[in-house]
Amino acid sequence: MIYLAVGSNLGNRKKNIEKAKYRMIQNEINIVQSSNYYESLSWPDIKNPKFLNIVLKIKTHLTPLNLIRKCKEIEKSLGRKKAPKNSPRVCDIDIIDYNKKLIKNGLIIPHPRLHKRNFVLLPLFELDKNWHHPVLKKHIKKLILSLSNEDIRSIKQI
Repeated sequence: MIYLAVGSNLGNRKKNIEKAKYRMIQNEINIVQSSNYYESLSWPDIKNPKFLNIVLKIKTHLTPLNLIRKCKEIEKSLGRKKAPKNSPRVCDIDIIDYNKKLIKNGLIIPHPRLHKRNFVLLPLFELDKNWHHPVLKKHIKKLILSLSNEDIRSIKQI
């Protein structure tokens, strides 16, 4: 399975994510399942607007590189601008897992920080209770339990 994380913390966050999903369908990315929405604090600067995030289970014939290119095009089409790392954004799409492949050629899959992110782990758990991290070889429950209490308390399903 292929999993994408989609987030937004500018403008109408839910609408931005729904538009991203619609554009994916238009671009040969078939959405198999979508998690609920999760709201979390912006990181690393919690003064920035809160994020709304989902995880999508998808199918596509696009290669990982073409998939990330397509995702970056969708982000731009929704109004994402070049900005410093971790700045607020209209739309952010990351490949979390691509059929358990390990890729390190400019594009790193699985996402290198996914195991530390409450806004990825909780919606991913919702979609796949038996998911294992392809590099760390850890069950998703173990990864969730390794999050800090603050990380668990600071996110809510909407």
